[in-house]
Amino acid sequence: MANVIEVDNISKSFKIHHDRHQTLKERLLHPKSGTTELFSALNNVNFSIAEGETVGIVGHNGSGKSTLLKCICGVLQPSSGEIRLRGSLAALLELGAGFQGELSGRDNVYLYGAMLGFSRKMVDRIFDEIVDFSEIEQFIDTQVKFYSSGMYVRLAFAVAVSVSPDILVVDEVLAVGDERFQQKCIDRIKKFQEEGRSILLVTHNADQVRSICDRAIVLDSGLMIADGQTSESLRIFREHQLADAQANDVAGTQANINIDSVTTPSGTFEVRSGAGIHLDVNLSAEHAYSGNFMFEIFTRTGLLVSRSDPQSSPVNLKQGPNRIGLDIGALPLLDGIYDINVGIVDQRGSTVIAWKEQAASMQVVYEGRESGIVEISSSIEQ
Repeated sequence: MANVIEVDNISKSFKIHHDRHQTLKERLLHPKSGTTELFSALNNVNFSIAEGETVGIVGHNGSGKSTLLKCICGVLQPSSGEIRLRGSLAALLELGAGFQGELSGRDNVYLYGAMLGFSRKMVDRIFDEIVDFSEIEQFIDTQVKFYSSGMYVRLAFAVAVSVSPDILVVDEVLAVGDERFQQKCIDRIKKFQEEGRSILLVTHNADQVRSICDRAIVLDSGLMIADGQTSESLRIFREHQLADAQANDVAGTQANINIDSVTTPSGTFEVRSGAGIHLDVNLSAEHAYSGNFMFEIFTRTGLLVSRSDPQSSPVNLKQGPNRIGLDIGALPLLDGIYDINVGIVDQRGSTVIAWKEQAASMQVVYEGRESGIVEISSSIEQ
């Protein structure tokens, strides 16, 4: 299968000026004052994306994700290396990118279409579809400088997906807007996948990456530290997050906790639908710590089945080895293999202290013929 994006050993650096004078007079009087620092945003990044592939890019703030996408889309030129594209590309790099505030939404649709290489007649044919998808018909002739952030995203996303590009690049914008419209965007992305188009997605939502992407790339301080199966890349990403948190030792709350193993009946153990399971999670802690235990269940395709409340299961870990028993009762799951992730979060449930992806896997056996993920009891009256 042919590659539509090839990123060949690219690097990108920026000059950062310190103590720089702000006025012309100061610069004339002190022309050599101030210092300059070279900041490396990307370092020798290599990967390719095949036709029809959906790839997620994850990393903490400042890891180089947006810089990489801007290089791919031609907004920035890499300092070294080469990027090769095959086919048309539509990009949603940031909120309202490419929109002119003084123009109306209607004018911006035509302007954005022209930037993507579409004639006015071509945009005429899809204009009603764009407006219908964006759901802002009553504001289409209003200057976009008066739009809310959600309206910006609705219109920009509607244009990008309506021109049917070979490659769609999306940077974080799915996090803006109400939940219903976000799902509408996800549904359109999945339609693109069915049509064999290529998608490059940057998001902080790990569940979106799991459910949408064929594989994931992890960036850390401009370096590509992982490129592979989505679950494995997310595991590496989460481990780096934990390492950073423990290195920073925020307010002395980190206890350097490690999840050593999970005791299961066997490797990928079998459980009948409707039955419960018991797992023992073995941990070690350098210091005593009070937090919350948390678990997740995913299908092998990355669909979230259940996630426990991050504030509902308090645990008090002592220094040294610890064991936490996890009982999950009456699983109403249908046939399939399901992965279980486990971890420790802080008392507020907002910071991950220790985590283990795919800590256990279970094969659920169901004797019925229903389709889906869970069994729902029903009765018929006539």
